[in-house]
Amino acid sequence: MSAESRCVVGLDLGTTKISTVISEIIPNKMPRILGFASCASQGLRRGVITDVEKTVQSVEKAVRQAELTAGTQVREVFVGIAGEDVTSQDSSGVVAVAGSDGRITEEDRQRVLESAGAVKTPIDREVLHVLPQEFIIDGRRDIADPVGMLGVRLEVQVHVVSGAVTAAQNICRSIHRAGLAVRDIALEPLASSAAVLNSDERQMGVCLVDIGVGTTDMAIFSRGSLRYTGVIGLGGQNVTSDVAIGLRTGWPIAETLKCTRGTVSLESVGEDETVQVPGVSGRPATQVSRRLLADIVEARMEEIFILVRDRLGANRHNLGAGIVLTGGGALVDGAAELAERVFEIPVRVGTPSGVVGMIDGMDNPGYATAVGLARLAGDRSDREEGQWPRGENLDGAGFEAVFGRMKDWFQTWV
Repeated sequence: MSAESRCVVGLDLGTTKISTVISEIIPNKMPRILGFASCASQGLRRGVITDVEKTVQSVEKAVRQAELTAGTQVREVFVGIAGEDVTSQDSSGVVAVAGSDGRITEEDRQRVLESAGAVKTPIDREVLHVLPQEFIIDGRRDIADPVGMLGVRLEVQVHVVSGAVTAAQNICRSIHRAGLAVRDIALEPLASSAAVLNSDERQMGVCLVDIGVGTTDMAIFSRGSLRYTGVIGLGGQNVTSDVAIGLRTGWPIAETLKCTRGTVSLESVGEDETVQVPGVSGRPATQVSRRLLADIVEARMEEIFILVRDRLGANRHNLGAGIVLTGGGALVDGAAELAERVFEIPVRVGTPSGVVGMIDGMDNPGYATAVGLARLAGDRSDREEGQWPRGENLDGAGFEAVFGRMKDWFQTWV
């Protein structure tokens, strides 16, 4: 790497796989992918760590494989957080401009954001991000950045994201025990959006639907700002479970059949097409109609899309750029066409973009979060140095420092 470049790492902790992307950031150029890897994930369920030891082993393996392909050593990572422990709500704040000349300063901006972020949360939860949607100066709306403008009354509309403190702590501790430092933590739907959405879509209005293994994450953008985030407790593993039950087979076989022969496009399946289902526990293999497999996959995928549609309500028709599907679940054959029938607005499958280098095999929605984390890391890596060197204890001030940065580092991006 050149003297001007720097190396950043995105780490996506998924329910069934952990993905690592190592990229080189060069000023005024696209991030260059140096290496990436993914390995089976153990110790996580629906985005939440359930077994620290297994998670540590999985992280070590994924990072080690990425280091081999990149030819460099990883010391710190940018990691995502998601799952049903993460919730969000809208809030607002108002302050009087402090300066006698009426000029709004950065201090005024921070004060109004703190006012808007002072929402009630349970004792076991903490505000992760306070994301400004618009500023209002003396009744004038749709102001992106008020600093330097004149006014008496400064207001802000924000989107507040909160999460379980222990969930973030367990992520940090697991990564630390794997010998790594946590540079920052980011909300995974926001990371995915950085990889698959463009500025025009964010301005026109778009809903990102990230179909993971355990959960489906939503992020709605409009007029360039984040307007809503949400989590639905269904994902690709529910589809696999339905296939396993419906075809009376084991989970690994069901997953393979879903990925290789599964579809939600019934019209593309011939009436005489069959699928061979390997036997389990010594039973002989059986032949079943591929239409049966398609019926099973379509039913669950349609349910996921209907739940997303219900969250959107009639507002989905205001999304000028429609729906963008990403995540591993977006790879199901015919997913975009089924989504268009359910949502009745344009739908496309989003793959990572805006990077160069070793990208063969990365044009896959399943890598959207990891690539997005690496891109966001590049945007922010010129700020303060990494939080902990290898081997430092992750207690007290260490975790609080990362947690504190989570609240403000998206303010300059969204």
